[in-house]
Amino acid sequence: MVQVDMDISPLIKRVARGKHGSDHLSQAEAKDVFQVLLKPNADMLQLGAFLIAQRMKGETSAELAGFVEATRSDMKGFAQIAAPKGAVDLPCYAGKRRSAHAYLAAAMVARRNGIPVVVHGVDQIDDRVTAWQVLQGVGVQRASSLRDAAAILADYNIVYIDLAELSPNLFRIYNLRSRLGVRSFANTVARLMNPMLCEGQLNGFFHTPYADYMADANVMLGQERSLIFMGAEGEPELYADRQKVIAKQQENEISRLSFPEAGLAVYPRDAMHLEQLKEKFPDMLKGEVSERELAVISRMNEAFLWASKAELPVDWLEEKRVEK
Repeated sequence: MVQVDMDISPLIKRVARGKHGSDHLSQAEAKDVFQVLLKPNADMLQLGAFLIAQRMKGETSAELAGFVEATRSDMKGFAQIAAPKGAVDLPCYAGKRRSAHAYLAAAMVARRNGIPVVVHGVDQIDDRVTAWQVLQGVGVQRASSLRDAAAILADYNIVYIDLAELSPNLFRIYNLRSRLGVRSFANTVARLMNPMLCEGQLNGFFHTPYADYMADANVMLGQERSLIFMGAEGEPELYADRQKVIAKQQENEISRLSFPEAGLAVYPRDAMHLEQLKEKFPDMLKGEVSERELAVISRMNEAFLWASKAELPVDWLEEKRVEK
């Protein structure tokens, strides 16, 4: 019997009615519409219209959670293979061009300290150096599937999985950015999908409102705990100084965190030569780091420890989120 896709045009219509007429979808509706649009034979006109309409309207936490659920249902092996206890999910979808990957240096420390780390992202980003481009140079293995990832993680305590292998259909939509002219919600969905259901997640963002959107979506998705924060260049890397929003999500509770500034140089403003940036990472692992980078690695080590074991550092201050 041939399965006939549901008619999603009424749902697209609700989202695409314009500034004053658009309507948000429920979590279930968002899952339904994205399950159809994820398919390789999806109507490209409907897909483009929906992506742009959501961009103009702005996604809600419920919609993001529904999109993640749809992606997970499309992911081969999802929920059949999970990471070990205390594992940390580290989504890396921005790349860097202004400073070395201190958060990945911290990830390498975390895995040596017994914390399993699941890194996922895309292997190429124009004019930026990706997580995979530096990790492959220091021997981190790339998995071809979730089953392969579990085996690598068991042996090495760290693994990289590319979105192209995790979810080819989401990867296809993610790559429409150049044709659409703007980033779509596919980027945020990739960051939230936690493909191996790690207990903890460290997730960076670039635009401040996403702290609440992503934290609330994680609650709806049943994420055990996560730190969601303004990351350096959009990656999951804390700043040593002038750290903006950090949202702490633990089961159904969301709060704000802060920590004292290190009193060091601010994050670089100028881009580095990309090859030089790639070459700097092995040097970081040998201990060749600036004071600022050392402070970042130290803070990220604390973040990994909390994500893995829920142990909050003593000098991190916590305030309950004020609901609007």
